[in-house]
Amino acid sequence: MKKVLVITYYWPPAGGPGVQRWLKFVKYFPENGIEPFVYIPENPHYPLVDTTFTSEIPKETTIIKRPIKEPYGLAKLFSRKNTQKMSSGIITPQQPSLLSKLMLFVRGNLFIPDARVGWLKPSVSFLSKYLVEHNIDTIVTTGPPHSLHLIGMQLKEKLGIRWVADFRDPWTTIHYHTSLRLTKASEKKHKDLERLVLTKADQITVTSPTTKKEFQAITSQPIEVITNGFEEQKFQELSLDKSFSIAHIGSLLTERNPLVLWEALRELKEEHSAFTTDLSLVFAGVVSDAVKDSLEIFGLTEQAEMKGYIPHEDALHLQRSSQLLLLLEMDRPETKAIIPGKLFEYLQARRPIIAIGPEGSDMETILRSTKSGRFFTPLNKPAVKAHILACYNQYLHDDLQSNGASIAHFSRENLTVHMATLLKSL
Repeated sequence: MKKVLVITYYWPPAGGPGVQRWLKFVKYFPENGIEPFVYIPENPHYPLVDTTFTSEIPKETTIIKRPIKEPYGLAKLFSRKNTQKMSSGIITPQQPSLLSKLMLFVRGNLFIPDARVGWLKPSVSFLSKYLVEHNIDTIVTTGPPHSLHLIGMQLKEKLGIRWVADFRDPWTTIHYHTSLRLTKASEKKHKDLERLVLTKADQITVTSPTTKKEFQAITSQPIEVITNGFEEQKFQELSLDKSFSIAHIGSLLTERNPLVLWEALRELKEEHSAFTTDLSLVFAGVVSDAVKDSLEIFGLTEQAEMKGYIPHEDALHLQRSSQLLLLLEMDRPETKAIIPGKLFEYLQARRPIIAIGPEGSDMETILRSTKSGRFFTPLNKPAVKAHILACYNQYLHDDLQSNGASIAHFSRENLTVHMATLLKSL
């Protein structure tokens, strides 16, 4: 069995999509000839916690924990709310307060590439000995936080080991990067570090074709697209909601606020009397105040149910019982590369998906290839409205179904085969 050390910040009991990618790879590595070692912080600051993931860690997996110093504990003394948002990656540029501006400036310019950079030096010191003692010659770093890639880069330079840099999200082209109030010097340092990581890693893995294309303009190193996915499970049969339910699972932030959808739903309510009674909007996860305000403005508050963050198993249940599943992304050129992890679980739920996002989004390609839903840009209200009305008529005739094509390529098991094959080839 080939030994591989995975360096990750997010690990159970962390909640959210970031933890699942490498938890699932590690889960299926042994049957694919990989003996996984996982290096994680001993005292992390997780904005979301979901203890149900803990039971999925294979008992034979070696977990290595080392302390990490983070600035978020100190920052909480000034603003707990802003600190929670920033540590979650929730950065909203609209009219930030003076304190928010200051915190963003500090975050962007004093902690490069991110607030976990303090883990770099002690990790390199510890792992330099650990890797030699345990005869491990291959490591994986997964970001964000991208400071973990600097750990990999220094270990490679020091020990000559093989190193895979896994990017769950882009680095300098991520949507919130321009909101960090970077000085020109800091912006240059981010780009220089990104270029160093991309040129020194033996192998780069990304989650979307657009990110691969962006990175190919920077490096000639091999880049492989290995998306996120879903775990094959045998589910009990579920009855669909009696209402015409449209469900969104995950954080719904201000910049993802689908005004085109709310406007279309308001018009449908005005034009079809039964639609008001039948419609229900279900939100599982953090919903911004701006979204709630929009629901009130468009007369949809009575149809909206706010569940807050729910355990992963409950989210899977909700996906399979809803009539329609809603997938949203910010309408910005830099978000074309973002494929939300929930898309793949939506595919497994086999319920029709309605997606709204930027033109040229990688989400559209997946939806089209799997025949699992429809994608719209935020400016195409007539098409959004017509599609929802068509779905509603199918619902009235008990005929709202998803007749998707094969999605087996996106199963966690098959994706792990891909990743393990890549690691064994190094």
